[in-house]
Amino acid sequence: MFDDRSITDSRLRFLRFISAGSLVLLLAALFHFQVFQSDRYVQLAISNKLRVMRIPPVRGEIYDTNMVSLASNVLTFDIVGYPLDLKKEGVLEGFASLLGRHGIPLTEGDLEKRMKDQYVAPYRSVVLLKNLTLAQMTDLTSDGDFPSQIFHLPVWRRIYPVGSLLCHALGYVGEISDRELQSMGEGGARSRYIGGDVIGKGGVERFYEDRLQGYPGFQVIEVDARGRFVRSISSRKPVPGEDLVLTVDLGAQRLAAEVMGEKRGSIIAMEIATGEIKVLFSSPTFDVNPLSWGVAGKEWRDLINDKDKPMINRAIAGLYAPGSVYKSVIAYAALAEGAVNPRTTYFCSGSYELGNQVFRCHRSWGHGNVNVIEALRDSCDVYFYEVGQKVGIDNLIKWGKLFGIGELTGIDLPGELAGTAAGREWKEKRFGERWYKGDTVNYSIGQGFLLMTPIQILRQFGVVASGKISRPHLLKGISEEPVDVGLDPEILGIIQRGMDAVVSSGGTGRRAAIFGVSIAGKTSTVQNSHGDDHAAFAGYAPAENPKYVAIAYVEAGLHGSTAAAPLVGEILAYLVKHDGGSVTQSQPK
Repeated sequence: MFDDRSITDSRLRFLRFISAGSLVLLLAALFHFQVFQSDRYVQLAISNKLRVMRIPPVRGEIYDTNMVSLASNVLTFDIVGYPLDLKKEGVLEGFASLLGRHGIPLTEGDLEKRMKDQYVAPYRSVVLLKNLTLAQMTDLTSDGDFPSQIFHLPVWRRIYPVGSLLCHALGYVGEISDRELQSMGEGGARSRYIGGDVIGKGGVERFYEDRLQGYPGFQVIEVDARGRFVRSISSRKPVPGEDLVLTVDLGAQRLAAEVMGEKRGSIIAMEIATGEIKVLFSSPTFDVNPLSWGVAGKEWRDLINDKDKPMINRAIAGLYAPGSVYKSVIAYAALAEGAVNPRTTYFCSGSYELGNQVFRCHRSWGHGNVNVIEALRDSCDVYFYEVGQKVGIDNLIKWGKLFGIGELTGIDLPGELAGTAAGREWKEKRFGERWYKGDTVNYSIGQGFLLMTPIQILRQFGVVASGKISRPHLLKGISEEPVDVGLDPEILGIIQRGMDAVVSSGGTGRRAAIFGVSIAGKTSTVQNSHGDDHAAFAGYAPAENPKYVAIAYVEAGLHGSTAAAPLVGEILAYLVKHDGGSVTQSQPK
């Protein structure tokens, strides 16, 4: 009896142990699957029922000041699928085979890479093909072998009706890179983009990307076990990007392209009181449309390796010696420092000796006795060699800062360069050498170590015309008053008389005055160690009441008087006449 009960108790203890162990294992399994693996199984359950379709926003359009379209959008089609469906055996292989039969050379590996680059979650759509026309999309989807797991989506794409005419100002859009995505971090701007999206790559498109881009929308749908649509769960419409109106006048821009022709260089024009850029043309140009839709690697390499560097915006990133256009600053500094007065003359024999060095004037037989206005009119180098030595480099740089020399203009474009104001400290830091008097001689005619961009020269002449400095800008509606830099009105008036004389019948810039509008300005012929001399002319109009300022800088143009002055004269005449301004001929004051 005792033995039977002992055996029964042992069996009961064993059963209790087995039950307890099973319960522990069950609880452990439940804990593992519900805690550690919960996200995976919830995701699998949801992704078997739900699909999330991302809807890209329409990019904001861009217009010129007269509401002429500069950048717009056209309807194209993307071929889209969900990773959960595309990973099923044979789907991508079959789609790649179909594409090959329709003349689209994409392999299964290419499609897998595109899916991987855009992957966020298995139930979020990815783009396999983009930029298809209606005819191309219809041709593919009507094929009997078109996979049921793949579908088409209408999408707006960027086009530029003006082609290359405003390429440097507008920029272009292109597919966002991994580096650009990573630089955004998490959240905020990053949430607006995925791989395959387009982003501004230059010009206004890049500078105002945040305003042009918009915000994507989505649609969540429920599908059955075969992936067929059941019902729409929720959706959010995309928010389109903001349309932008620029200050550029397309008519004047087109004229700038015509007068520049095949020459390398740039032409810029600005309204002085507002800083509104009316013309920003850099030559040579390139067509932005292929870049926005995607070019082959060879085409891209050919473009960036072109010896003429068409992708450089010479207007804001071309660094040049300004040459004689800088003499207006030197003349102001000399008068302001009391080194000369309007009656002071220097004799120009055609050369200037400093120690054992001889510096030549552009007129080898000289100009004779000249005062400041005559020196500006005739662009006499010897006069400015003399006054440069009297003023000294430190004072020349001091006064140059009031004209914005060596500082960014702040234009709303990426890639602007500040140039080089040079000077003692700069040379010591750059070359480990002291500043010599010969350096000041070169500086006094706008050469040597002094480097400026065309837009800095433009701003300098805005100061010459008005005594105020403006921040140039391309976006219409920016309200920013020009700053009075504190120049002496009487001295400034003398400089303006010199600018008038340059464009008079006997001045070096007289060819700028043949278009029926009063113009004042300064010519420049700049020594170029790589070839023929550069040519420049900067001026403003109407001369008696300046409203617009412009510059033309022509690489290897030889002479500012012939290669650059007529270009600026024609552009300024266009702007003044289309604004109802003065049409009287400029006369010296």
